Amino acid sequence: MAQHNEIGLWGEQTAALHLMHQDYQILERNWRFRHLEIDIIAEYLGEIVFVEVKTRSGGDFREARAAVHYDKRRHIMDAAHEYLRLNRLDNVWRYDVITIIGNAARYQLRHEQRAFDWRTQMR
Repeated sequence: MAQHNEIGLWGEQTAALHLMHQDYQILERNWRFRHLEIDIIAEYLGEIVFVEVKTRSGGDFREARAAVHYDKRRHIMDAAHEYLRLNRLDNVWRYDVITIIGNAARYQLRHEQRAFDWRTQMR
């Protein structure tokens, strides 16, 4: 497996553990609908949370966060719409971004709640 894939898998696992420690219930990981994917789908206090995870071995949070660009946000929102429709859910929902910089020995994690929505596309 390529190193960037290993870093990505480690980052998604780390993000899932972070969410579970914050009392989120993980509903899905790497959920796919056609060509769309959501890294983590969780539930927190009745709210469905669609989480995009960006992991980098170096750099800073701003660079990693910038990778959640307009097209990526549109894909996440389209996938979330399909998830809600297919599961017949009418819960409140939001889009979060978790960025992780570093490696298993030493890392920093930032969890940005309500990182974007259909009106603003990005805060």
